Amino acid sequence: MLNIIMFGPPGAGKGTQSRRLMEKYNLTYISTGELLRKEIKEGTQIGKKVKEQIEGGGLADDETIVKLINKAIKDHESSEGFLFDGFPRTYVQAYILDGLFIRLRQKITSIFILELPDEVCKQRLLQRAKEQDRKDDNEAVIKKRLEEYHQKTLPLLEFYKDTGLLTHIDGTGTEDDIFRRISKHVNEDLKKKATNVVMFGYPGAGMTTQANRLAHELNLKVISTREMLQEEVRLQTSIGKQVQPYMEKGLLLPDEIVIRLLEKKLLENNSSERGYVFKGYPRTLVQAYILDGILQKKGQDITCVINLNVSYIELMKRLDERSRTSRRMPYDSSASTIVSRLEEHETHSRGVLEYYREQNQVIDVDGTGDIDEVYQRIKEPVLRASKNLRQIL
Repeated sequence: MLNIIMFGPPGAGKGTQSRRLMEKYNLTYISTGELLRKEIKEGTQIGKKVKEQIEGGGLADDETIVKLINKAIKDHESSEGFLFDGFPRTYVQAYILDGLFIRLRQKITSIFILELPDEVCKQRLLQRAKEQDRKDDNEAVIKKRLEEYHQKTLPLLEFYKDTGLLTHIDGTGTEDDIFRRISKHVNEDLKKKATNVVMFGYPGAGMTTQANRLAHELNLKVISTREMLQEEVRLQTSIGKQVQPYMEKGLLLPDEIVIRLLEKKLLENNSSERGYVFKGYPRTLVQAYILDGILQKKGQDITCVINLNVSYIELMKRLDERSRTSRRMPYDSSASTIVSRLEEHETHSRGVLEYYREQNQVIDVDGTGDIDEVYQRIKEPVLRASKNLRQIL
């Protein structure tokens, strides 16, 4: 998810550039100025409260701003990202925004500062006042707003100075010139961000086939806990001997064992890889938390979760057919073990899906039909969820 803050003095073109970024990267635009003007126009209680402050060139109080921002975020929690124009403006508001994103389990990804001389800003605002009949764009108000920016907003950059998120942008030139400067940095950030997909579904839903195809086409790496464990069993390592009884019955393994193997697998890979497709993990809520923690060590997170939906009857048919092939699993040996495996998955899967649904990361996909058809249903939403892949491919 992209979450961008746009800084700049009044008249620097923040609104224009923000709208272009919103359109190109499918972001939800949140402008405190627009939110406040909307309240004033509709004559709401908040609108009446801040009308005199805005027309006098002042700033609305933090409590009012918090209410508006919180409502705007809640109304668009399924958004692919947010772009903030005019917020935060103070240290207090910066902490408020951090708190809002902690609740969403998200973070700020980029902060752009449009730089333009005060005199140029003043002329732009006076021209806008004529064209749009903006009463708040007179010389006295403009002077006060510029003073507010230099005295209160610019010092706020100290809050973010050690984050590595700040990028200064030359605000002179045409709209296209400025937009190209900003887009260049956004695209560079996107290319650095890994894409991590969880392939989720019942045994027999086709996770292996679709995970391998998705990874191959999008240049991701498949992480299969089952394959890692099978290798341990094949080599008859101490771990292999320990997990073999669990695997033969398709039961969950102790998390301590899986964590070590998974962490080793992830940390041994080159950090330049675009990301992973996780198959067969996480299978429990505890494992979902574990995976978040392991990815956090790499500075990454989950991009989306593909939930393959296949009817219970179809799953039984597929697993029965698989039991007669070389692809058979140990628990494919009888109807009773198949049913046991499906029931075990059902017991633990609810918590995992609920966990990811709360973060708006689950993409439900119909897993029936031709393999190619199912893959297309998967690929398109993954590309939508992962902006870095859309820019690269």
